[in-house]
Amino acid sequence: MIIPIASDHAGYEAKEATKKIIEELGHMPVDFGTHSPDSVDYPDFAVQVAKKVNSGEHESGILICGSGQGMCMTANKFPNVRGALVYSVEVAKLSRQHNNANMLCLPGRELNPDQIKEILEAWLDTEFEGGRHERRVSKIHTLIDKLADR
Repeated sequence: MIIPIASDHAGYEAKEATKKIIEELGHMPVDFGTHSPDSVDYPDFAVQVAKKVNSGEHESGILICGSGQGMCMTANKFPNVRGALVYSVEVAKLSRQHNNANMLCLPGRELNPDQIKEILEAWLDTEFEGGRHERRVSKIHTLIDKLADR
């Protein structure tokens, strides 16, 4: 699978480690920046990956900043993106099983490469359960449509 990925300066080191892990797991990362630890504005990079997932060009993406919050907030402005701030294996699994998350947002300052690998393995290997969860995810999209009509 091709996985678009981006970070800001605070997530740069974690992004570089994540790209290597993605490759080790048999996937291909496509790096949308940033390409150094120099200070940048996270929305500029989150938007690039969110557009790819929102349009359906890629089924999922990964965003990393210091806390993961800013990237996640930005990505979730796109109607077809379901970004999840993930900081543990359990949250990774639940975000896929129950929320059908298609954007993994990581707190780069909080995770080491071993934790990132465990989270990535869980997130990529976990399937959406559907059923009652499908109804709930559909309500998110219905809400987006209602707000757009205002």
